[in-house]
Amino acid sequence: MDEVNRRIISGLQLNGRATLDDLAKRTGYTSMGVKKRLQRLLEQNALKVSALINPFYFKLFPAVVLLEVESAEAMQNLLARFRDCPRVVQIFKTLGGYNLIAIVVAEDQNTLESISIEKCSIRSGSGIRRSEFYPVSNVYFSQFLPVRNYLATRREKTAPCKVDCKPCPRYINGKCVGCPATVDYKGTL
Repeated sequence: MDEVNRRIISGLQLNGRATLDDLAKRTGYTSMGVKKRLQRLLEQNALKVSALINPFYFKLFPAVVLLEVESAEAMQNLLARFRDCPRVVQIFKTLGGYNLIAIVVAEDQNTLESISIEKCSIRSGSGIRRSEFYPVSNVYFSQFLPVRNYLATRREKTAPCKVDCKPCPRYINGKCVGCPATVDYKGTL
């Protein structure tokens, strides 16, 4: 990353709606020069401009999930199962005792508990040796997360993880709002 790209990226991180003129002043380039640089960064998949949200503003409950998966096949199955899950914000592959770390969100404390223990939980897949679940109390430095709200379609009969919410006792008893991708969803995501 050269100095011009760094200034463009820094400018967009501070204000994703910065104009080309704003970025030109920041870099010392012309707005056309910035536009070409920015376009190249986007085309090379080095940069993506998108909306991040503050989960606490929207009264969402984030959590960090640590997973130790027993094999590469189990890991691939888990990643495929939750690829389109609106509750999974991000999954990171790591080197160490826990080989996957996920950030998840829920609409309330009861739903957070449901996605920690029920069949729809990222911890419930086969091939998981151990897991830990940590609700987040505060986010420092940047409180914004890339919550995948575009997956909360409310159109599917079954959740992307292939779990049906309707027969779940927690859903029936109002202790879970269901999956945001399904027609039976009762939440705000």
